[in-house]
Amino acid sequence: MQPVIAQKLTDKFDTLLWEMFKEDTPGAVALVAKGNTILYRKAFGMANLELGVKMKPENVFRIGSITKQFTAAAILKLRDEGKLNLDHDITKYVEDYPTHGHHITVQQLLTHTSGIKNYTEMAAWDEEVRKKDFTPEEFIDFFKNQAMDFKPGEDWRYSNSAYFILGHIIEVVSGMSYEEYIEKTFFEPLNMTNSYYGSTSRIIKDRASGYNKRGTELLNADYISMTQPYASGSLVSTVDDLYKWCSAVMRDEVIRKASRKEAHTTYKLNNGEKTGYGYGWSIGNIQGSPMLFHDGGMIGYLTIAMYLPEEEIFVAVFSNCNCNPPRDLAMKMAALAVGKPYDWKPIPLSNDALREYAAVYGSDNEEQRNITFEDGQLFSFRNAGRKFKIVPYGKDMFFFDGGMTTLQFNRNATGEIVSFTSKSTGYDTELKRTDKPILFIEKIKVDQATTDKYLGKYQLSPSFIISIFKEGSKMYAQGTGQRRIEIFPFENNKFVYVDIDCKLTFNMGENGKAHSLTVHQLGDHDAKKIE
Repeated sequence: MQPVIAQKLTDKFDTLLWEMFKEDTPGAVALVAKGNTILYRKAFGMANLELGVKMKPENVFRIGSITKQFTAAAILKLRDEGKLNLDHDITKYVEDYPTHGHHITVQQLLTHTSGIKNYTEMAAWDEEVRKKDFTPEEFIDFFKNQAMDFKPGEDWRYSNSAYFILGHIIEVVSGMSYEEYIEKTFFEPLNMTNSYYGSTSRIIKDRASGYNKRGTELLNADYISMTQPYASGSLVSTVDDLYKWCSAVMRDEVIRKASRKEAHTTYKLNNGEKTGYGYGWSIGNIQGSPMLFHDGGMIGYLTIAMYLPEEEIFVAVFSNCNCNPPRDLAMKMAALAVGKPYDWKPIPLSNDALREYAAVYGSDNEEQRNITFEDGQLFSFRNAGRKFKIVPYGKDMFFFDGGMTTLQFNRNATGEIVSFTSKSTGYDTELKRTDKPILFIEKIKVDQATTDKYLGKYQLSPSFIISIFKEGSKMYAQGTGQRRIEIFPFENNKFVYVDIDCKLTFNMGENGKAHSLTVHQLGDHDAKKIE
């Protein structure tokens, strides 16, 4: 890469990272590489706020669910050695596991299609339980009697429970503990000298402290026994070691080439629908360039690592707070690295031409999006939520202003617009034009004394708390590990998120204060007020 071009790329990366990670806040480490060459490697913010320790590129983070890549690779390696079969029923390895009359395979555990409930969504997995140490068998007993979410292979739903069971299978088949197997099979041979099975007591050099943000309050990360994330999220590492890992995987030094390709191919449900997930890797794209990636979220840490095989680009961004999700940032860095930045050039269209696109578009699964023409602009919004400006940049092509999604409007043989295809970092989705009327939820005025009754923390699940708080005259909702989103009232004690199709109902007690809220998104979900 020419020096001038490399410096411009560095400057753009710097700008993106400085916007999110300030000097005196929890920070991040970012690494970008092309093939065997590191293009960018920098640290931002603080590794430890209490001691005033700045972040450095060598810092160690909990990588959360990126652990699943190692678990999946271990299962495939054992399969390649003839020690297990992906079609085996899981009762071959966990004899007393209740399958409710279903045949649940090892492959379905790998692909999140087993139907086994995610233990992190169980009400019983509360703060006190998270402090306890378990053996793998004990923890499987903790969640195994939960009802199935669906029949195996019928749907895709992320399940840490499935990957926990895979860790136990690795132990049964290999005769080693999960920790020992990963250490001996992957970390040592690949010289991943700063990667470990997570521990709260072990001294780990250069470990970054983890932080959580609830509302406006920054806190030290809550305690969790690392026996519980286990094979679904227990590992700690550095961006350098993850780069070593990715390079070795892609050179077929970890598992066989055929197994690697299998792991990096989207799994299909029984009905043939693509899930966007292989074995331990998510499947996506950056502006049409194929991408393999995985996010990680562990109490106090958020991480992402991705690889674009056609361009041989690796990007990792690790952060030590749940307050700054790095996914979009990493996607933008990858786009810059492959020369496909999200900076489309607008073209002019007449008002009459823009009006032609205005309609309600929907799909068979009831997803709906409105395209409206207002004041010389097109906007896209769901029935409830903020209006996003969409801007033309080609024939029937629009981009979301400031976003990473484009819309391709499709016409029939007579030139009529019949649908649009949404293109983002996952699989393309098509919404068909309908004759439905455009609906929009209007904001109402509510006095401050009333809105103050809704403020507080609401527990949707043991690991997911929604904080409702104010800044100035605006109200916000922020879920664990997510960004804050403004909410506004549209009926008595009913609010809506400004940019997602999600509503909240605050349920009031006799004292006139909210005792719970109901989240209306893909069904109704109650969250008890805890503070």
